[in-house]
Amino acid sequence: MGLWNKLTNELIDIVQWLDDTGDTMVWRFPRYENEIKYGAQLIVRESQAAAFINEGRLADVYGPGTFTLITQNMPILSTLRGWKYGFESPFKAEVYFVSTRTFTDRKWGTKNPIMMRDAEFGPVRLRAFGTYAIRVKDPAAFLRQITGTDSRFVIDQVEDQLRDLLLARFADALGSAKIPALDLAGNYDQIGKLIATKIQGDFDGFGLQIVNLLVENISLPPEVEAAMDKRSSMGVIGNMQQFTQYEAANSIKDMAQNPGGLGGAAASMAMGFGVGQQVVGAFNQQGGMAAQGGPPPIPGALAFYVALNGKQAGPFDAAAISAKIASGEITRQTLAWKHGMATWTAAAQVPELAALFPEAPPELPKT
Repeated sequence: MGLWNKLTNELIDIVQWLDDTGDTMVWRFPRYENEIKYGAQLIVRESQAAAFINEGRLADVYGPGTFTLITQNMPILSTLRGWKYGFESPFKAEVYFVSTRTFTDRKWGTKNPIMMRDAEFGPVRLRAFGTYAIRVKDPAAFLRQITGTDSRFVIDQVEDQLRDLLLARFADALGSAKIPALDLAGNYDQIGKLIATKIQGDFDGFGLQIVNLLVENISLPPEVEAAMDKRSSMGVIGNMQQFTQYEAANSIKDMAQNPGGLGGAAASMAMGFGVGQQVVGAFNQQGGMAAQGGPPPIPGALAFYVALNGKQAGPFDAAAISAKIASGEITRQTLAWKHGMATWTAAAQVPELAALFPEAPPELPKT
């Protein structure tokens, strides 16, 4: 190889970056002691920026386009090198390409639960996760603050730091939003915008921009969710007495369809009746106490529930029932029930109550 060819091969005449990685944020052009030719072509593609570094100092930064590297196109580098009247000889400089495209689908999530005071549940612990997207908006600041002298800088190298900043601001945003825990699911968009606004100031110092931030889920602790499920189940059941009767009817049906297991089914049904009566009794006694403002009926005393105006009332002892019979509130056709009865029955057909009604006179003799 001749001397001229050797010198020619050591001069770089095209400076460009063809990125096919998808995760590279900064890439240093591999000059390897070669000199850049005077008048060389710098090609900066869309979603790229190119920065020239001279002896460790940031010089010119170029956006998308094709540039001829001459004195007029390199004002800062020319000043740093003292090229007051132009130059025509090769020169050495480090060239860093910065990707300005948007890096999407970056994951974030709480490492530990975040404590929050809720108006309905009190102190609760919340977990959350989602995605965000970022881009380099200031290549010079990004090179100064983040990348250093790495020949190739990928987004994974800065992602942990960005995620920690994001989570710190997430706790602030969640507290300042003052949204009830049960309403968080309907306000994910609002919370995401609050976090993005709060964290952008931190990202500005790194030359980065939050393009968007999405909250995919905010969840309560498992034990709180389990309690909410039980509460919802009670709301679906509604009338506990009717639910117990329905379950008992199904047990009888199952027992009839399984003669071989009659003893076990009968025992299960008996247990179900016992538990159901205790539960219904507890609910009804609480309702009676709330309505009358007094203690529950004395054990062994007469205690009946009656249907008044389409609603359950009671329990009433003998004196109360007699008074209501006298006032006409309870008639012979009024439905009544007490513990141990299978269903509601007309008061006149219940032996204990039939005696409380005044005897009707016999029919007049026919003349």
